[in-house]
Amino acid sequence: MNSMFHGYDMDRTMLRIGAMNMMTHGVDNPCIEYRDSLSDQNTDRGRYTLILANPPFKGSLDYDIVSADLLKVCKTKKTELLFLALFVKMLKVGGRCACIVPDGVLFGSSAAHKAIRQEIIDNNRLEAVISMPSGVFKPYAGVSTAILIFTKTGHGGTDKVWFYDMQADGLTLDDKRTPTPDNDIPDIVARFHALEAEETRQRTDKSFFVPKEEIAANGYDLSINKYKKTEYQAVEYPSTQEIMAQIDADMARLGEVLEELRGMMG
Repeated sequence: MNSMFHGYDMDRTMLRIGAMNMMTHGVDNPCIEYRDSLSDQNTDRGRYTLILANPPFKGSLDYDIVSADLLKVCKTKKTELLFLALFVKMLKVGGRCACIVPDGVLFGSSAAHKAIRQEIIDNNRLEAVISMPSGVFKPYAGVSTAILIFTKTGHGGTDKVWFYDMQADGLTLDDKRTPTPDNDIPDIVARFHALEAEETRQRTDKSFFVPKEEIAANGYDLSINKYKKTEYQAVEYPSTQEIMAQIDADMARLGEVLEELRGMMG
């Protein structure tokens, strides 16, 4: 069995699809198991160096079926928060996670929302928040999402967080999802691999840094709109007198055209 790749699910069909997907990408005999990831069945703690995840959104579980150590991080029934707590627990120190979350995780005001954000920022190292537009998961869902990238340290390390305002992913954002030349993904990859060049970017750019102190002062809010600045350009419109004069001229011209038409009709 390939011990490098692991995956869990409670849907046997999804387990088969996942195993087939891994094998078609050259991963023979992957370790994919039938298991409830959020329950005490999952004893994987401090085991993995990399977690890539798109966990279920807007699910709800009873407290008694959730692993007790996850509830200690954030006491909640929301699966999107519990999975984040799980990823922190499953990573080795120095391990990294890239996880897709619904926008509500970034700015939710409940105690659990703030607790998981504070856990990742204060006790580990949050590196990036990539905000994605609603539509990237259509036609299945239209929810707005973001990617969180963090490293498990167990003792903090977040000094600043990189934000990117993604607008396009190479496909239209409607139900058809047809190819389009607009694609921010290559730019995201290039900028993320050259973060030293991001230091001088302004809050009006697509990407920028925000210091940890500012994030903490804003209740650990991670929504990009909290920090992004929008430049407004003044638009000059004609004066009322000019508009009325143009209307009078247009009406006069219309009258002339009507007279010409009457003449043509005899």
